[in-house]
Amino acid sequence: MKHLPVMYAEALQQLAIKDDGIYLDCTFGRGGHSQGILNLLGQNGQLLAFDRDSDAINSDYAQAMLSDKRFTLKHSCFSQLENIVESVSLVGKIDGVLLDLGVSSPQLDDPERGFSFLRDGPLDMRMDGNAGISAEQWLANVDEKDLIKVLFEYGEEKFARRIARAIVEKRAESSISTTRQLAQLIEDVVPIREKHKHPATRTFQAIRIEINSELDELKDVLEQSARVLAAGGRLVVISFHSLEDRIVKRFIRNESGAKYNPGKLPIKEVDIAKGILKKVSKALKADAQEIRENPRARSAVMRVAERV
Repeated sequence: MKHLPVMYAEALQQLAIKDDGIYLDCTFGRGGHSQGILNLLGQNGQLLAFDRDSDAINSDYAQAMLSDKRFTLKHSCFSQLENIVESVSLVGKIDGVLLDLGVSSPQLDDPERGFSFLRDGPLDMRMDGNAGISAEQWLANVDEKDLIKVLFEYGEEKFARRIARAIVEKRAESSISTTRQLAQLIEDVVPIREKHKHPATRTFQAIRIEINSELDELKDVLEQSARVLAAGGRLVVISFHSLEDRIVKRFIRNESGAKYNPGKLPIKEVDIAKGILKKVSKALKADAQEIRENPRARSAVMRVAERV
């Protein structure tokens, strides 16, 4: 049986797929969501998918799906969404945008990608292995104060200072070049263990977010998604940690109400900018059965908005 993405059925349901609709899957990954969307589209429907990971783009399952004339696949990061949609003259015509955030299963499962502290491999962590600097390169040069800030803000790591100091001391002796080296270093300096959570979890998350500019990319793609949607088009976002979810929640809230400049008083109706989205439902979570079958679903939160 083919692996299904987290909250697969809910994502397809919330996209409210129309037979002749036009949809964007911004995180192709293994192609699970994309294939599900194609299965629900008629012969005049269209799906445009992209991924910043060239491994996903060049995978056998991606190449097989490209035989479907309704499907287009691009190698790109989130922040290029609007440019991609403009290039095919579809701004304002998109009926649904899907964002499945975080690291994909293939990325976690491949030790050579360096995302997992449970598998030994080179300390890389780049979503696009051909662009930017690796986690090893970043750790070798980052200022200790900046490292503390990243671990605290992006990992919500309460032992950020201890971990940063240990990294700086270790790199003065020799490079930190593997995931096992970094994970072991963290295990040695963290005094308290969280139940069911490896001590390196937060640090690996923080470094990955930093070197891939994940939160900036997310903010960009949310704004661009809202602009390319057609009236009634859906934005469906699945996040896996509180930093992402807060950004998504705040964006939908801000774009779902009237906005005004408080410096212009008294406020007139003409001065009030109406939001361009409306919240469709409360935050959705995976059900108990899915969590039992796939523990990664435990932290998933889905939020849905519609273009007005």
